[in-house]
Amino acid sequence: MTAPDPLIVAIDGGAASGKSSTAQALSERFNLLHVDTGSFYRAITAELLRRGVRPGDLPAVRAALADLRYGTRVAGRRAAMEINGRVAGAEIRSPEVNAAVSPFAAIPEVRQSLLAYQRGQVEVARRHGFRGLVMEGRDIGSVIFPDAACRFYLQADPAERVRRRQAQGEQDAVGERDRIDSTRATAPLRCAPGAVAIDSTHLTLAEVIARAAAIVAARLAGP
Repeated sequence: MTAPDPLIVAIDGGAASGKSSTAQALSERFNLLHVDTGSFYRAITAELLRRGVRPGDLPAVRAALADLRYGTRVAGRRAAMEINGRVAGAEIRSPEVNAAVSPFAAIPEVRQSLLAYQRGQVEVARRHGFRGLVMEGRDIGSVIFPDAACRFYLQADPAERVRRRQAQGEQDAVGERDRIDSTRATAPLRCAPGAVAIDSTHLTLAEVIARAAAIVAARLAGP
């Protein structure tokens, strides 16, 4: 009997829109590998900053990218990115990385360096016995997996997202990151045509998860 095709669930949205919590819940409910591409860009940002590279220095960015080798380490249901054999730690949530991740992510060469790697997470999920994957980011439903079975776009009022970040003990320039992410020339943050938009401003996390889970369950139950 032929194994079913891997289920791909794409979740896009701005900072603190609920992507990670929703993706984690769907991962657990439907046996999906949880892939947080935001952590990939953060890990690359932390590595470039560690090397003294700044977003405005494109020759240095290109030279550093040529020296990076990406791998994946699966811990539980989560895919962690290895860069030259190392998994980044808490530094990816530092104020320095928060300030630099969107400028680095706007560089076409940085995004191109991750394209095949991100798509390759489907094979990682298959090898580890998952039903598929749930991938969160800013261009998953529009660029990485435009034909994903389920595509969601999570949004919330900027003030609410700032409050959420502060409740997490983080300082994050949500509005500025939104501006950079949505206006960049390559793979801008947007709700892809056909994606299901969920505004979580006045919803509980449980309500957001329930809406998304109902759509995923219906897709699995369908022909």
